Amino acid sequence: MTGPEGADDLREAAQPGAGEVTATVIVDAPAERVFAALLAWERQSDWIPFTRVRVVEGDGREGSRIEAVTALGRATLRDEMRVVRVDEPYEIGVVHYGQLLRGPGVLRCTQLDRARTQVVWHEWFHLPGGRAGRLAWPVLWPGSKLGLTQALKRFARLVEQGRLP
Repeated sequence: MTGPEGADDLREAAQPGAGEVTATVIVDAPAERVFAALLAWERQSDWIPFTRVRVVEGDGREGSRIEAVTALGRATLRDEMRVVRVDEPYEIGVVHYGQLLRGPGVLRCTQLDRARTQVVWHEWFHLPGGRAGRLAWPVLWPGSKLGLTQALKRFARLVEQGRLP
C-alpha cells in the first residue's frame, strides 16, 4: 500500500461499489463524546460481535491503517482499512482495501441538540464474485443492515452508560 502500486489499489478501492448499506442510531450524548468513542478503534471490539480491531499503523486518525478480524468458529474475515478523513466531530472516512472487503465507508455524527447525536454508518462495498455477487446482494443486504444496526445500538448504549470511550 505504500508504493505506487499500493496507491493505485487504494484509489481503486475508494470508488463506491454496488453493495450499499446504511445504519443509523440516535445517541443520548454530545457529538464530541460520540465522535471520540467512534475513534476508539480498539473499543469497537466491545460493540461489534465476534470482532477484534487494532490500529496497525498510525494513531487511529487520518492516514492510519486499521485491521478488524471477525471470527465465528473457523470462519475468519479480515478487514483492512485506511483512515482517509477525520473531520472532528463530524465525520470519519475509511477505505476498505482487503482481498474480500473493498470500498469506501463513512461514520457521520450530527448533533441534534446539546445532548443527542445521530450516527450514520454508510458503506459502499465492491461485491465479489462478479454477476453472481450482484445477484446475491439483495439476499445478503438485510443481514448486513441488521448487523450494522445492532452494532450501532450496542455502541449507543455503551456511550450513554459512560463505558465508551
